[in-house]
Amino acid sequence: MRIKGLVLLAGAAISAINVDAQDVREAYDLSNQTVQGSARSMGFGNALGSVGGDFSAVSVNPAGIGVYRSSEISFTPSLRINSTTGDYAGSASADNNTRFGFNNFAFVFTSAPKGHRYDKHQWKAVSFGFGMNRVADFNRNYSYFGRNNTSSASQAFESDANWDTAGALSSDPSNALGSIGYWSFLLNRNAGGQFYSVVPYAGGINQMKTVEERGAINEYVISLGGNYREKLLLGATIGLPSVRYQRTSYYSENIASGNTNNPENFSSFTYGNKLDITGNGINLKLGAIYKFSKLFRAGIAFHTPTYYSITDELDPTMTTVISGQTRTLNTAAGGGLIRNQFDYRFSTPYKAVLSATIMLNNFGFITADYEYADYSTSKYYFSDGVNQSTGQTFQQEADAINKEIKKTYGGVSNFRLGAEGRLGKFFMVRAGFGYYGDPYTSYGKSVQPASYTTERIDLSGGLGFHFRHFFTDLGYVHSMYQGYEQPYAVDYLGVISGQAATVPTAKMSYSLNNVAWTIGVKF
Repeated sequence: MRIKGLVLLAGAAISAINVDAQDVREAYDLSNQTVQGSARSMGFGNALGSVGGDFSAVSVNPAGIGVYRSSEISFTPSLRINSTTGDYAGSASADNNTRFGFNNFAFVFTSAPKGHRYDKHQWKAVSFGFGMNRVADFNRNYSYFGRNNTSSASQAFESDANWDTAGALSSDPSNALGSIGYWSFLLNRNAGGQFYSVVPYAGGINQMKTVEERGAINEYVISLGGNYREKLLLGATIGLPSVRYQRTSYYSENIASGNTNNPENFSSFTYGNKLDITGNGINLKLGAIYKFSKLFRAGIAFHTPTYYSITDELDPTMTTVISGQTRTLNTAAGGGLIRNQFDYRFSTPYKAVLSATIMLNNFGFITADYEYADYSTSKYYFSDGVNQSTGQTFQQEADAINKEIKKTYGGVSNFRLGAEGRLGKFFMVRAGFGYYGDPYTSYGKSVQPASYTTERIDLSGGLGFHFRHFFTDLGYVHSMYQGYEQPYAVDYLGVISGQAATVPTAKMSYSLNNVAWTIGVKF
């Protein structure tokens, strides 16, 4: 397998239209996690670090399980309604996506002495819990389109062919961009033997990219915690996250109206990629909450990196229409391309959480979390062996990507603020706010093709009815952030014009809505 990593590896014609795995962007997607959990926790912004008494807390501060005084079973179905607007080369687009899923399920078994046994025991409660919390959701659609006369993605194929002529001139197609461009007739050769693109972009071409993302990271957890003398709560959680991510993208170009300078009779091309990532990991979370008084408590938690074992599969396709003839390359039998599979290991950053809660007697609480994560510490680990295409060992290629990760990302501070108010004996209302920082350094934002997101804002609210043996909650989170992306990059060293291509940048505005309903019983 030829691992091209990112557009960042110097000397190679690497393009964002080649949605490779094991790259800097994937490192962020696997590391960027926010507990979505129960409807109650969503309602007060998932500020779970020192509140406790909710199963979602075991994925933030495991000491929160020490608040339990009774056993509990609960589950949380959810509905995500997402919308995206895009702007590219002066043209606007919109996409929507609605998905049903489950945020969590939980089983908590608590031993809490009562009466004289309570007075005699130092540990006022001990709880064991297991279940699942969703910590990342990848379900999203987006698209953008526009007219461009400054460059074409076909120049990335041209650049790769001139940089790696052996691959482009092989007797059979390969998954290298130059080879795909050559065997799909997107490239031709001049009298000097150099490859050039047949796309007459200077007269105007229509460009479009569509992306469909699916999947999630569900963390299966085993947690143990207790309450020592009504002052100190301690807890530990073993997390077993399971990753499933699918990304299907199509990039297309066709001749624009009014473009009469078309000597090669180019009509259109569509380049597609399906990326399928599956894997499992393990991590450890440790936490403590200290009750300074009945009105104030504070918490601290530490999350080790998650160590993943992951398999990526990449399935490319290419279709061109030139001089009225259609040519298709794909991974079907006889299609000329192969479905790439690569197994590797990956570790996420560590994470630390500080939190504080002001209790309002029986009227509710106000709580806040501060969370820090250093995304530059994410790392890939590849298996032994040598890449025959580059002559480098696989681990040397991983080291190159890890260096880019260190330059692209930095430390991030996240803040969550939430409140719960009790109205009457059984009814509660909640509100929350979350700020999640931008992890990209100035270098990361300047790298071409641009592909980064800005900080995220969460606004949330919820309602709850809690009775002695039954409870139900409704929670809602509205998330807003922006993303920037260039659909391709061109290494001008491999383009026969010898000039860098000017590629427009697409701006996407994301509006993500998560509605969840929790049902639970206590016993």
